[in-house]
Amino acid sequence: MTVASSQPGRSRRIALIVAGSLAVGFLSAIFLVVGPMAGGTEPTITGSVLLAFGLGWALLALLSIRLTDQPQRWALVPAASMSVVGLALIVLQPSQGVMDALSWIWPPALLVLAVWIVIQARRDLRSRSRWLHYPVVVVLVLFAIGGGLETILEAVDRGAHPMTGRLVDVGGHRLHIEFTGTGSPTVVLESGAAESSFYWGRIAPAVAGTTKVCVYDRAGRGFSEAPAGRQDGVAVANDLHALLAGSGNAGPYVLVGHSTGGAYVRIFAARYPDEVAGMVLLDSQPADAFTALPDYPATYSPTHTVLPLLPSVARLGIFRLAYASKFTDLPEPAQGEERADQATPRSAASGRDEFAEIPATLQAAMAFTSFGDRPLVVVTALAGAQRGWLAAQDTMAALSTNSAHRVLQDMTHEALITSESGAAASSKAILDVVTAVRTGAALAKQ
Repeated sequence: MTVASSQPGRSRRIALIVAGSLAVGFLSAIFLVVGPMAGGTEPTITGSVLLAFGLGWALLALLSIRLTDQPQRWALVPAASMSVVGLALIVLQPSQGVMDALSWIWPPALLVLAVWIVIQARRDLRSRSRWLHYPVVVVLVLFAIGGGLETILEAVDRGAHPMTGRLVDVGGHRLHIEFTGTGSPTVVLESGAAESSFYWGRIAPAVAGTTKVCVYDRAGRGFSEAPAGRQDGVAVANDLHALLAGSGNAGPYVLVGHSTGGAYVRIFAARYPDEVAGMVLLDSQPADAFTALPDYPATYSPTHTVLPLLPSVARLGIFRLAYASKFTDLPEPAQGEERADQATPRSAASGRDEFAEIPATLQAAMAFTSFGDRPLVVVTALAGAQRGWLAAQDTMAALSTNSAHRVLQDMTHEALITSESGAAASSKAILDVVTAVRTGAALAKQ
């Protein structure tokens, strides 16, 4: 009677241990990535999650051995494997290339581990608590499949979208650059934060019919090599200057910057004023965004915690799903190239590092206080704009006595580049500045 009556209690105990151990692993992972490990590299974030789940599996093994008659000694295997790999990632900090190479190994290994966990749980758990493992196993299987597919599709994308243009050494790393068209001044297109050269797929061809156009990838994006460390706006401007010189393309330049790219071109113009003949700011980020835009500090603040998670998330193939329906406004092949580039862990890591440097970049952009009487067109997209955005754009238009500010009421920030109508408005602004540089005429104030 005593033995029989104890069975329900034992079943409840093992069920609580299973549920509690898995919950501890999950909650520990959240605590680590938003707490002490927040803002870490991909190896740090991934390693922290693995350590946390290793703790959960270890608790399951130890508590079930000590407190129940259903010891789950097998749980020491996922506990040890996850903990060892997690600690190795945190301590060794493998490079992006090593992480990419490991992506051919860990998905099948994780899939094998998930199947092994199911087999062991079915054998050693003699109650319905074994079902508590299955959601965890399903997640592991999905991660393994997603990670494997992401690795394969990245390899396929590299074959489907070969590099055009060339790589130029700028001192420690090589940047990708491509020129089309002929004539002077040379138009240099500077992408927004976390973007590559691909999304100029509508604008570059439209401008190339009139003058030479340069598109390039900043370090760590597109076809360009990663830098040795993080880069603020000054480093970006210096890289671009070395790239243009190293590719044999002297000024004068018309600099075109979209979003944060507008801050980069203003830094370039402040550092190399004699080489810049004109400028176009396409919905550019203001240098005083943290004070001029009331909502910007609160918008920027979570990036320290959220963006470092994205490379690990991208490695699971989740970004590929998220971007499946994006950039449809762009023509092919730019659409496929941009989508493929944005989905990768490498792109997510580059975006993480770039956003971390935005305060320093905007501070450096404040050095650009006047463009004299050189032609400047500011194009503002108001749909969905933050409070204070229009006034900040007016301030940028005042940087030159020969400027025009064109406000597009129904245009969004992204559509200004990717949509047919937005690209047409942007291309016209660029060509108007090119004409003003060539003729010396004042810009029309439309």
